[in-house]
Amino acid sequence: MSPQQSGQRGLPETLPDRLPIDVVDNHVHLDITREGDEPFDVAEAVRRAQAVGVTRLVQVGCDLEGIRFTMDAIERHTAVVGAIALHPNEVPRLAAAGRLEAAYAEVEACAAHDRIRAIGETGLDYFRTGPEGVPVQQDGFRWHIDLAKRVGKALQIHDRDAHADVLRILDEEGAPEHTVLHCFSGDLAMARECAERGYYLSFAGTVTFKNARSLRDALTAIPLDRVLVETDAPYLAPSPYRGATNASFLVPVTLRAMAAVLTVDVPTLCRAVSDNSERVYGPWDAERIGQSA
Repeated sequence: MSPQQSGQRGLPETLPDRLPIDVVDNHVHLDITREGDEPFDVAEAVRRAQAVGVTRLVQVGCDLEGIRFTMDAIERHTAVVGAIALHPNEVPRLAAAGRLEAAYAEVEACAAHDRIRAIGETGLDYFRTGPEGVPVQQDGFRWHIDLAKRVGKALQIHDRDAHADVLRILDEEGAPEHTVLHCFSGDLAMARECAERGYYLSFAGTVTFKNARSLRDALTAIPLDRVLVETDAPYLAPSPYRGATNASFLVPVTLRAMAAVLTVDVPTLCRAVSDNSERVYGPWDAERIGQSA
């Protein structure tokens, strides 16, 4: 089945050129479809990604349904490991419904699984949650930070319009050893602060957008041993596919653009991203990488 036949909007008819060294899509939502799209077939999504050198994926479940999907995916597909949490916009909704404590208990139980490698995406989102939801959202962020440290997993952070509070709370709680700001959206100054703290920054297709010069400037402030790449699929497809449904097989487009910004060759960036990903999340099943999903 070609990308054009997949029922996903705007995907290219041909796959990008394969990367010279295999890499990881650090953040993908295989459980989420955009309105009007057909559901993803996980095995097919993995196969297409592997065809272009994206041999490993971190599937992110950020509500209870997505967490259950993630638990199934990591059991079925050796190329996939999981990250689970209650999204910062989900926490106030569950609290208002009186279901937050039960949801926390389910997250904590699932977090013990060996192939759950990160707690996330957690963090703060002041764009969709109004002021009335901020206190419980911040409490939820603190809870997830504590969980990541207790189970010895990485932390994946969602930060939208909340840069100062994200950094403050991480400082107050003490960040886990491996802390990732997914789909980094800060400026050069914030990138430098994150680099000083030893955080990993993950860049999505937004770094390729014409109006994202400040994001490209931020990328230049990050040491190669702290850089990751992601899709955040099905969202944020890179240029020239902006507005299309995103997929892991488009990682090479973003990564090549990042290499140009960093003035490094593509193999060098691929090796850094691969090494960084396994440092953060641990090894996938090495004997089966690149084989059948």
